[in-house]
Amino acid sequence: MKIDRKEVLKALETITIAGEGKNMVESGAVQNVLTFGDEVVVELTLATPALHIKKRAEADIIKTIHEKVSTEAKVKVNIKVETPEKPEIKGKSIPGIKNIIAVASGKGGVGKSTVTANLAVTLAKMGFNVGVLDADIYGPSMPIMFDVESEKPISVTVDGKSKMKPIESYEVKILSIGFFTAPSQAVIWRGPMASKALNQMIFDADWGELDFMLIDLPPGTGDIHLSIVQSLPITGAVVVSTPQAVALADAKKGVAMFQSDSINVPVLGIIENMAYFTPEELPENKYYIFGKEGAKNLAQDLEVPFLGEVPIVQSIREAGDYGRPAALQTASPLEKVFEDIAKNVVQETVYRNENLPPSEAVKITTMAGCSAVKK
Repeated sequence: MKIDRKEVLKALETITIAGEGKNMVESGAVQNVLTFGDEVVVELTLATPALHIKKRAEADIIKTIHEKVSTEAKVKVNIKVETPEKPEIKGKSIPGIKNIIAVASGKGGVGKSTVTANLAVTLAKMGFNVGVLDADIYGPSMPIMFDVESEKPISVTVDGKSKMKPIESYEVKILSIGFFTAPSQAVIWRGPMASKALNQMIFDADWGELDFMLIDLPPGTGDIHLSIVQSLPITGAVVVSTPQAVALADAKKGVAMFQSDSINVPVLGIIENMAYFTPEELPENKYYIFGKEGAKNLAQDLEVPFLGEVPIVQSIREAGDYGRPAALQTASPLEKVFEDIAKNVVQETVYRNENLPPSEAVKITTMAGCSAVKK
């Protein structure tokens, strides 16, 4: 049996690589197709080194050739990675901070700040130096979650310059606009004023040496997000969502924001919060109140890593309200849940750093960076 090369190419035209928008033949990803009797060799060039995308592309090619050309075909896929140079310019980094992780969500109320706080204390327990920047200017919650509402950052002198000293709680360094306003005071600022306050907390603070800085972003895709990616070289983004369709629709937009050409921040993965409800008296029972595995399925559809799921447990809410994150509950199921998620975040960060060039702050020069309309 001899396989026709033209039939193979026609079959490959039905496959799209994640983020390309064109089929793999039209986009130029398929460099060559060789046929020898019943053997097919496909030479593929990808622009991303992400392992899950390479595996998906290889599996799609083998499956498609078997379905559309011949079930007896012996298919081999050779993949080469050529990462294109990015047009972005390096912005102002913070000396001593190795990784900056943005924690985002498409919509409010999905528990993004709770996940950020628990992820921070878990990383600290693992031995990392961790800081949290509460960038949710209009709804800062980190002072409550770390039981430091009444604390005020003091001024210290570093290299002859006056700097804010972050508040420390559970071995995590924290800065939030909540430290500078009364609990009952609303922050009624326009975008530029909020951005200026953020820049002060970022660059006018004595963060010291950090392995991870977690940035708790506000919901949505707006002014604060643009300010952050323009100010800092973000290592990667983590998106938090609940399993329900309404939240997933917005989470998808959050991922799309970071992956857009004008921002181009690697997405480390998606965390599913409120994945299921487990009663304390029946710990083996799971009730999928908001739907089952919605965020996990979204991660597969978008071809980004799934970092783990967090159940709805009363003690998580209570721990957040009392200012002692639930991940600190030693030898509890919740400790294990957040440990697994933290390990996945670390793993994806290491993989990203080994396979992609160092992060750079984004320079947005046109309105394309602020619009859903392609210019």
